[in-house]
Amino acid sequence: MRRVRLEELEGASLLQSGFWGALKQAFGWRAWGFEGEGGQVLVLTRRLPGGMDLAYLPHPWEAVETRLRTGGWMVARLREIASLMERKPLFFRVDLPWEEGPPRGVLRKAPTDIQPPSTVLIDLRFSDEELLSSMHHKTRYNLRLAQKKGVVVREEGEEALPLWYRMYEETARRDRIAIHSFEYYAHLFRLARTWEGPKPRVVLFMAYHGGEPLAGNIVALYRDRAVYLYGASRSQKRNLMPTYLLQWEAMQWARGEGAVDYDLYGIPPRPDPSHPMYGLYRFKTGFGGRIVHRAGCWDLPLSPLYGLYRTAERVRDVYYKRVRKLFRR
Repeated sequence: MRRVRLEELEGASLLQSGFWGALKQAFGWRAWGFEGEGGQVLVLTRRLPGGMDLAYLPHPWEAVETRLRTGGWMVARLREIASLMERKPLFFRVDLPWEEGPPRGVLRKAPTDIQPPSTVLIDLRFSDEELLSSMHHKTRYNLRLAQKKGVVVREEGEEALPLWYRMYEETARRDRIAIHSFEYYAHLFRLARTWEGPKPRVVLFMAYHGGEPLAGNIVALYRDRAVYLYGASRSQKRNLMPTYLLQWEAMQWARGEGAVDYDLYGIPPRPDPSHPMYGLYRFKTGFGGRIVHRAGCWDLPLSPLYGLYRTAERVRDVYYKRVRKLFRR
């Protein structure tokens, strides 16, 4: 195992690229690149209260052989990485990219997943007719309705980001989701222009009706996979189904740019009508494709203080999910 510069770090996926490390480094993380058995890997570290670091790996070793996907192999690689870091972290937290999890033992299941474990992958190596036929009939109807009603999708530049972000703020209020500052998304586009290493093509697609903006998606194409990163929509004219046409046009664009698949990035783990994001599940799975259930987040403790950190996490979780609701107006 050896250290590599972020500009040299290609990684198997967008979240394992030096580009992604540089993005996160601009907003409070420190990014490290390593190369060894299993390929390249990005590690993000952050200082914890008390002066220790946590180390986080988003979807590392995605392309590693199945026979190596064991807790023992991964633990050995993580310990190698720790030996090369300036400060030994309190623990490693790893969002596994595989559908199978490591055997329990040294690794412990993390209390929360950072990246959504479940997603929908659309195979783009098919004709339009085949892609449409694989969709739920209601999804086909909705995207054709948008076309019939005159919704138009355009690829926009960075100058449209302020308009998109205002819609994103509206989406966050309506759906009660957390979002980054405007600067985060602006930096994403700037970095996609200026980064000197392997980088994605980042595109903003906007849907209009009669010149009025209705919705917008940010999509990144890295290597042969397009990823739907962020989506915003207004509450007005939702009956025109602009979000359906946006996804379809993004898939068309991605295929034309050489993408093999399109990652809709994040769904609830099961079709549970009581889940607060059940509508998102129906929306994304309606496009067909393959539902992937990854193994989620796992921890490798490196210090006896790890147990104290887990206790603090549980207390914080109780506060944010239960206690704070009592005071919400």
